[in-house]
Amino acid sequence: MVGVKEHFLVTGGARLEGSVSVVGAKNSVLKLMSAALLAEGTTVLHNCPQISDVTYMVKVLEGLGCTARADGERVEITVPEVISPDADIDAVRQFRASVCVLGPLTARCHRAVVALPGGDAIGNRPLDMHQSGLEKMGAATRIEHGCVVAEAEELHGAQINLDFPSVGATENILTAAVLADGTTVLDNAAREPEIVDLCHMLREMGAQIEGEGSSTITVTGVKKLHPVEHRVVGDRIVAGTWAYAAAMTRGDVTVGGIDPAHLHLVLEKLRSAGAGVETYPTGFRVTQERRATAVDYQTLPFPGFPTDLQPMAIALCSVSQGMSVITENIFESRFRFVDEMTRLGADATIDGHHVVVRGREQLSYAPVWSSDIRAGAGLVLAGLCADGVTRVNDVHHIDRGYPGFVEDLCRLGARVERVADE
Repeated sequence: MVGVKEHFLVTGGARLEGSVSVVGAKNSVLKLMSAALLAEGTTVLHNCPQISDVTYMVKVLEGLGCTARADGERVEITVPEVISPDADIDAVRQFRASVCVLGPLTARCHRAVVALPGGDAIGNRPLDMHQSGLEKMGAATRIEHGCVVAEAEELHGAQINLDFPSVGATENILTAAVLADGTTVLDNAAREPEIVDLCHMLREMGAQIEGEGSSTITVTGVKKLHPVEHRVVGDRIVAGTWAYAAAMTRGDVTVGGIDPAHLHLVLEKLRSAGAGVETYPTGFRVTQERRATAVDYQTLPFPGFPTDLQPMAIALCSVSQGMSVITENIFESRFRFVDEMTRLGADATIDGHHVVVRGREQLSYAPVWSSDIRAGAGLVLAGLCADGVTRVNDVHHIDRGYPGFVEDLCRLGARVERVADE
């Protein structure tokens, strides 16, 4: 319920068993919705997650002059010939992914004014690589009155080398380059499946792109793009969350709607922890018959272990046999989650960008607070391994990334209740 603060009551001791299917990726659908700005007309997206961030993006697009509507797993966006270059500050500050309108607006309007975005409290995420990429294509950028401003009479192709394979910078550079004059070569580009999905949709719209999924993407600009219908790629982070839930509860869960190749390292880590893993063309099955074995992790850009699943890895390690070291290489504040895990009795110690976890047979219930989407989901999984009823607060974060989270958990045998705060 919008505007009503809620919490989850998670009863420990359940063994998750059954099947669950994931829909389109949060980290893809929002970028695809932004990319629709590149073409006049109506773009339709299918397999969309019913999450609050999609609602926020609808508001951003409406503020730019579009007509946008989310109806179940279908999102329809009608883009007029003339759109506003000014993204509404109140809508944009609700979530981080709103910054992905920067590239399309610069390409279509030759000007973009986008409020510095909000979103999860997981560390510093500056826009310097976004700005630098646009500047190499001929735009002038600045931060002014809490907004990033980009202006260009005309964008041109360029050689762009990213210092780090930033997903957001890769997306904004791609969506600006598709309408630029000439060829743009982006080196050290992000390789995530969501980047590949964006490139596939842009190509369907008439863009000329080569190399997606590799570290070098080449874009030859075209004069005009056209609207399309596109199916959003499955959400590997939600799928990975269910995989870890199965391992933590010594369960048996089959996950559909996902290419298991997008979770290759994640599933290998679970195998190392003692889980049985079977893969299928559109899903996988995870079974865990006995207590998991401790495994070390380090987060890295794709195809490395995803930072978005780091809380789930820590949660599993907290009930595994042995000691684990988890290294966070992406977001320096993501270990805020560890403080909440210690409330649940986890033996976890932070040392710089490492956390040492000594597994315990069982956790103990306590009230805990979500600081971001993935931390919230990780705390719910930890509550399933506690000795009583754990209260997880600030669950609006979880709603931003997990459609039907409580309902799916309950179908798998968990006892989780959504309750309005008093």
